Amino acid sequence: MLMRASALILSQLLAVAAGAETIVVKADRYLDVVAGRHVSPAVVVVEGGRIAAVNPAVLPDGARVVELPGHTLLPGLMDAHVHLNYELAEGWETEPVRFTTGDFALRGVPNARQTLLAGFTTVRDVGTGYGFADVALMHAIDRGWVPGPRVIPAGHALSTTGGHCDITGFAPGIEPPHYLSGVADGVDAVLKAVRYQVKHGAKVIKICATAGVLSFEGPVGAQQYSDAELRAAAEETHRHGLRIAAHAHGTEGIIAASRAGIDSIEHNSIMTEEAARVLKQNGTFVVPNLYLIEAIDVSTLPPALAAKQTFLIPRVSESFRRSLAHGLKVAFGTDAGVFPHGLNAKEFTARVHYGDTPLHAIRSATLVTAELFGTPDRGRIEPGLLADLIAVAGDPLTDIRLLEDVRFVMKGGVIYKQR
Repeated sequence: MLMRASALILSQLLAVAAGAETIVVKADRYLDVVAGRHVSPAVVVVEGGRIAAVNPAVLPDGARVVELPGHTLLPGLMDAHVHLNYELAEGWETEPVRFTTGDFALRGVPNARQTLLAGFTTVRDVGTGYGFADVALMHAIDRGWVPGPRVIPAGHALSTTGGHCDITGFAPGIEPPHYLSGVADGVDAVLKAVRYQVKHGAKVIKICATAGVLSFEGPVGAQQYSDAELRAAAEETHRHGLRIAAHAHGTEGIIAASRAGIDSIEHNSIMTEEAARVLKQNGTFVVPNLYLIEAIDVSTLPPALAAKQTFLIPRVSESFRRSLAHGLKVAFGTDAGVFPHGLNAKEFTARVHYGDTPLHAIRSATLVTAELFGTPDRGRIEPGLLADLIAVAGDPLTDIRLLEDVRFVMKGGVIYKQR
């Protein structure tokens, strides 16, 4: 155990030292996600954590050269819907009243590492950061204490009393609802809940607009927050310069959240033609989760929850195809934590299976999600941007499954993985 801990500390020190180097990464090609084509060869010069040059005529003297023959370079991937402090493991139903903030924060450490090594260099953690464990994890990563992606934390998700993001299933008094933990009813309480999350480090706000699957309430998809409450949450979040995401399965909640000015609809499971037109008109992002269709073993869920998931399965894929047909802004999100962390890229394969193209799916996890996050400094391989790079052995436009086996990961000019 001591040797393993020492090795981890040494690897972190070496990674920090490497970040000060000038590095030249050479591969057979890189994917220009804007133009939608490969550029060959790929020579990327990295200095000070940023991309200094792409395919320059002259290379800098004394640079460290990393050769990746047969590989394709891509921008670091982004996931807009993860739960790093959460795992759908035995006993998950009672963890909120058994675990401390420290338990949740420490659980996130290996999950963050697995996510980074899978090629995801920026993620948005949406609403299972009990006690602001997700904010603590963000700080630990930013300070170099542990390896992981850049984290955009939500703190506690906002929920109505007894709603999807409230802790349900316990006797009265065991976990009383309070705006401090995100449970807020009425416009005034919603404003206080938003402000409290922002005060303690949230960089995005999540609100549960509808009922969900992994909660003991129903029916699935029913709108829970009123239009006025949703609008108040969106306006207050934007007043702080942040984005807001709405958990929304059902049609009414999807439409209400979009009309309220919420930036992204998470899950978007039952989106009708009318809802699609509303989202298109408002420029609302959607963050579907297609891999969940096969990732969740409904036989392991309590019967009431299994019934909700079974009801949604065919509607999820139908809504996704409708998103593509209407040209909606489809960001990339997985709900990792409901399935094991590090398997995020299986979402690419699922999306292509349900009608997406490899290029569109990759753009979703780079260009579109960068736009959703409001982070124009990443998502492309261009001079001046963050040196977040990954590589796969082969052409992902031909075989999207290659993204499930990332061979090289660089975040901010630091190499975390090279095979």
